[in-house]
Amino acid sequence: MNIESSKVNVQKNASYLFEALCNVTNFQKLMPDSIAKFEVTDANSFIFGLKGMPEIKLRMKEKTVNSKIILGAASDKLPFILTVDIEAVSDSSSVIQLVFEGEFNAMMAMMIKGPITKFIETLSENMHKL
Repeated sequence: MNIESSKVNVQKNASYLFEALCNVTNFQKLMPDSIAKFEVTDANSFIFGLKGMPEIKLRMKEKTVNSKIILGAASDKLPFILTVDIEAVSDSSSVIQLVFEGEFNAMMAMMIKGPITKFIETLSENMHKL
């Protein structure tokens, strides 16, 4: 299952956004209002929980300077990756898009597609808060 957020124009340069997103603590600023838990477990991972959803632990998997950050689920129960693509538009503006990729059975995919789509849209819309 692949879900892509809308591309969002952020009035920050790519370098700033990349550095901000490499600090997992900053993901708390991007979370939706329905956040029930956010806890940084180490420099590369955090746990978050939304009301009515199970807690998920994300770990930094890969970084490409100023252009891409890949986070992955730390558990094999829900195997997925969340990619943050950063594209510099100018010295003071960038475009960000989030891409969710996961392997789920049809029933699970049907249940989580709506909430995941809404979640990644919220994360991308909140990028201006960094």
